[in-house]
Amino acid sequence: MRLDGRRTSSNVEDRRGSSGRGMKLAGGGIGGLIIAALIVWLSGGNPLSVVTQGTGLTGSQEIQSDYQPTAQEEEYAEFAKKILAGTEDVWTKEFEKMGLTYRAPKMVLYTGSVQSACGSQSSAVGPFYCSGDETLYIDLSFFDQMEKQMGAGGDFAYAYVIAHEVGHHVQHLLGTLDQAHRQMAQVSQTEANRLSVRTELQADYYAGVWAYHDNEMFGSLEPGDIEEGLNAASKIGDDYLQKQAQGYVVPESFNHGTSAQRVKWLKKGASTGDVRGGTTFEGSYSNL
Repeated sequence: MRLDGRRTSSNVEDRRGSSGRGMKLAGGGIGGLIIAALIVWLSGGNPLSVVTQGTGLTGSQEIQSDYQPTAQEEEYAEFAKKILAGTEDVWTKEFEKMGLTYRAPKMVLYTGSVQSACGSQSSAVGPFYCSGDETLYIDLSFFDQMEKQMGAGGDFAYAYVIAHEVGHHVQHLLGTLDQAHRQMAQVSQTEANRLSVRTELQADYYAGVWAYHDNEMFGSLEPGDIEEGLNAASKIGDDYLQKQAQGYVVPESFNHGTSAQRVKWLKKGASTGDVRGGTTFEGSYSNL
């Protein structure tokens, strides 16, 4: 991606060097599960424990005075701030087209674990969005994991992760996310999983919409960028994760979408740039 000369967002809080203490289990949100299953699998755990349910933590925070970010991490931090700024520019204009006012989310950079309005979360869940404080949270070491462990590196792949979480914020502002959460609490687990899939695929679509307009505004995309994002999307499909973990799939447990579905909706958003095209809550589930 071409980001030279781009502004950085001021809506960033740097909590790197803090960690959660005295944690206990609590409920987690949809956004916190984006790539959690793969991280659990890569760490030797069972990804289905994450694919089928969210996990949160609550606790206090403690400052690690000896923490020193690496040069690579500082580069990631600067990159993340520029991508967040790009989402602010794009979604401000897209909301204006709809006669609405965009309220930009905050981004918190952290290491290890972090306290949010949704409880405390471990970095093992990957980047996540909390609607309770309208903030996305990211441990920047996740980008290294994407490249070295997932085979899904590249600047646009990293940007896709951030844009997906901002997509959940867009859903929150439009009322979609909260409505989905309410519905999920009232139906069976299988139906709740299907609603979760629809939610995640729409966030993928919105990430694509952002990429389309960011490129229109700034000429940010370079050859191969979209392919990096599509490769990342393919590596976080529920079917891919389950096959890697156990050799077979359990479709009724899917809650993020298959690799093909995630690629489809990210690609569709990036090719059209039309917010109205994120119709993942419409039509038959089998046609997603």
